[in-house]
Amino acid sequence: MLRTVKAAIAGAALSLTLACGAAPEVYHSERTSFRLETVAGGLQHPWSLAFLPDGSLLVTEREGRLRLIRAGQLEPVPVAGVPTATVAGQGGLLEVVLHPDFADNRLLFLSYAHGNDQGKTTRVSRARFTGDRLEDVRVIFEALPRSGTSRHFGGRMVFDADGYLYVAVGDRGDRPRAQATNDDAGGVHRLTIDGDPAPGNPFLQRPQFRPTLFTYGNRNIQGLTRHPETGEIWSHEHGPRGGDEINVLTAGTNYGWPVITYGIGYSGLPITDQTAMPGMAQPLHYWDPSIAPSGMAFYTGTEVPDWQGDLFVGALKLQKLVRLKIHDGQVVEEEDLLREFGKRIRDVRMGPDGVLWLLTDERDGEVLRLLPQ
Repeated sequence: MLRTVKAAIAGAALSLTLACGAAPEVYHSERTSFRLETVAGGLQHPWSLAFLPDGSLLVTEREGRLRLIRAGQLEPVPVAGVPTATVAGQGGLLEVVLHPDFADNRLLFLSYAHGNDQGKTTRVSRARFTGDRLEDVRVIFEALPRSGTSRHFGGRMVFDADGYLYVAVGDRGDRPRAQATNDDAGGVHRLTIDGDPAPGNPFLQRPQFRPTLFTYGNRNIQGLTRHPETGEIWSHEHGPRGGDEINVLTAGTNYGWPVITYGIGYSGLPITDQTAMPGMAQPLHYWDPSIAPSGMAFYTGTEVPDWQGDLFVGALKLQKLVRLKIHDGQVVEEEDLLREFGKRIRDVRMGPDGVLWLLTDERDGEVLRLLPQ
């Protein structure tokens, strides 16, 4: 039954994209040649996308709109009922994630920046997607305390195999908050779908820690994905000037920011002279200089056998797609793709049709498919 459902989803998604029909130039990599197909354009700074069971797509625009792409067409009217996001700096409407049983319960989750007279923060709301609108919208998580900055909201989310929701919150541009365990900033939170601390969270019995915290010492995570075989949650986060990291998240771990880092401050001055300390995790991989990573997915398709299990990471600042081959916990091969494309890659997803999907972070942003030749 599950295989039939997956086949139906893949077929619907493929029909959607074939209706869009663009034939751009061919790109070449070490393992294959491919082209980019435009599924939809005209999106203002798209941030996240989700695949619906009928082959339609939901796409968030940072400006606060949730858009529906149906039958190969971007619906002109945004989805109604979306909670109001504060659009300032790096803030706005961020991630959209479907519940694992979305086909039955129609539940989805949105992360977004929210502001009031006490400052700004990262919020998560749960809603039911009915027709072309959201209903039963409910705030399930709010990172506290608030602050006046408009940076480092985090916002990436992913479900684990047990149905618990992971929510990344940045340090909000205030470095020490990432080491303050009675503060929601600078960490990853593991929640039930009602927003309660998930059973088995590492700090449930430690009053000096937030009970929803799963990890801390994280600067500004912009990529979360679940490993297709192990079920582990992988993340990547922005460093300052250098020190972007890929990490495998483990319960209760301190990832070190800002006590240790491979980056330096934007001023060019050191943040710390330490790159390692006892009790703080080392990244699986890091970039120096920074690529400003955003979005990531493991390749599980069959079109390019040599890509099986490889990790793909979008880059904002350096405007490329990075492919990483990983063996025994080490990056053994790294390749830059789409350097000549010249656009900021905001999100990377493995589609139900077996190919990679991308979002470009532009005022005229696009939804793209990467199609091997």
